[in-house]
Amino acid sequence: MNIGMLWYDNDPHTALKAKVERAADYYNKKYGHLPTLCLVHPSMLAGPNSGTGKIAIRSHRAILPGHLWIGEGDSN
Repeated sequence: MNIGMLWYDNDPHTALKAKVERAADYYNKKYGHLPTLCLVHPSMLAGPNSGTGKIAIRSHRAILPGHLWIGEGDSN
């Protein structure tokens, strides 16, 4: 992903899926289309890859805990 939006949500009582959905809703309102990819810190995932419907969730070491990098994945 080259272009995206950084989202911060460090609430330990909110599930990752809910955080991604909240960020995706804001992204859609701001940019007019839904994101397809969300990168998170590895400690935030239960497994190596996950997803919420049409949004793939992947871990990336460069993302800080509590942050989500959400946007459109590469179409390669």
